[in-house]
Amino acid sequence: MEMELVMLLRVAWIAGTLPILIASIPWSKLNWFHDFLLGFAKRGKTMQSSSSSSRKFTVPQKFFCHFYALAVAWTTFLLVATWLYAYNVAPLVSQPLQFSSITSYLTGGSHSVWSHGSQSLKIEQRYRSWLSVLLLLLMEAQVLRRLYETIYVFKYSPSARMHIFGYLTGLFFYTAAPLSLCCTCVSEVFQFASNFIQELIVKGKDQTQLGESNWWGFVYPLLKLKWHAWLGAAIFLWGWIHQRRCHEILGLMRENSEQVDEYRIPYGDWFRYVSSPHYLAEIVIYGGLLVASGYSDMIWLLFGFTVANLVFAAAETHRWYLRKFDNYPRERFAIIPYIY
Repeated sequence: MEMELVMLLRVAWIAGTLPILIASIPWSKLNWFHDFLLGFAKRGKTMQSSSSSSRKFTVPQKFFCHFYALAVAWTTFLLVATWLYAYNVAPLVSQPLQFSSITSYLTGGSHSVWSHGSQSLKIEQRYRSWLSVLLLLLMEAQVLRRLYETIYVFKYSPSARMHIFGYLTGLFFYTAAPLSLCCTCVSEVFQFASNFIQELIVKGKDQTQLGESNWWGFVYPLLKLKWHAWLGAAIFLWGWIHQRRCHEILGLMRENSEQVDEYRIPYGDWFRYVSSPHYLAEIVIYGGLLVASGYSDMIWLLFGFTVANLVFAAAETHRWYLRKFDNYPRERFAIIPYIY
């Protein structure tokens, strides 16, 4: 199951990234493909100039909240299941087994599937499990904030739309991204969760145990992760903070606007350097996840899709600003300061 899932995720990320890379090639014969793909990527202000026919296959931009509601529910499930699995089956530190579990095992009695699973797991497998917990924790912090911002910070115009393809792409992304962060142990996690649910149904809540409660044991193994995990977490936090600030700037502009459909030039924070600093911060966030993962090949593919998608969208946003405002700061770049 794990190999099939990993292969499916790899194919999905590559299939999503390649069309964007092809459309970004500066070759006149590919202009039609660039415009075709751009039609799917437009939303909000960049869709205002679109023809009425292209707006038929659109949904309200406020549907962004669907992405993050799905992401919060899915990431929370994966985080809880992976954390319980790592604590009970893949400890990084030695911890005593329950006396009842030991006697049951020695006498040949029934015992929970996780009571002795840790004895057969290699240290590399245990480490990957706890690294997945950290990555999912970071993802949880990201999607929770994004859900809050979508509901309380952004004031989407009633006329703001996005293409249905972009909507479906968002649903795919927030399903596949959390799964990619824990794909190295996801089959064991699902098996663990399935066995626990079955035992819960058969024995009932009072007789089902996950082991002795030790809250420090849930946290301490995370402190034993390697330096790259915490360097990645620091990079993630840097991008997380700046994205929050940029989203606050955009939200306040909409809140203070006298007209619902009025657009103004944003200033402050990373807007001094680029037109889409919230996209730049998103790249930093997923770059942090990449570093924290130890440069996992799966996270490389996730990161590549994120960069390609955001750079493609940021270029169109930058062109829109230049067309819309005669006094737009010419020193700003699209998304990468001093480069692009």
